[in-house]
Amino acid sequence: MRTFDLSPLYRSTVGFDRLFDTIDRVGLDAAPGYPPYNIERTDENNYRVSVAVAGFSENELSIEAKENTLTIKGEKHQKQEKSEGETLYQGIASRAFERVFQLADHVQVKGATLENGLLHVDLVREIPEAKKPRQIPIGNGAGKANVIDAKAA
Repeated sequence: MRTFDLSPLYRSTVGFDRLFDTIDRVGLDAAPGYPPYNIERTDENNYRVSVAVAGFSENELSIEAKENTLTIKGEKHQKQEKSEGETLYQGIASRAFERVFQLADHVQVKGATLENGLLHVDLVREIPEAKKPRQIPIGNGAGKANVIDAKAA
């Protein structure tokens, strides 16, 4: 249940409608909790998504990055061999799953590793030079104002 109101922020921002709509939907989604995951920021432009995939091998997992969506799927293959004993309690989940993450603009998948039952997907945000901030000088009206890049300033 959400107890905060974002409506005052709508009045003071320009172009962030999609961001606020996404935040509003977070409270409404009834996304399943399996498998659990963490999202970490490792530095200013690098992120890591860690998903608990105990019992899954590399060939049972797939990662797909398409546009602004990262999809992680796991499908357990049935073993043909019989175990010698019967299972009295099965607490380790081995069901198939699909986790979908919405990525921000200019975020790309750098790589993935599987270690100790955790799937780590490394992400990097690479903002193109044309999208980076730049300084705009204020002219006195006598001539044309020149645009100076942030690097030159």
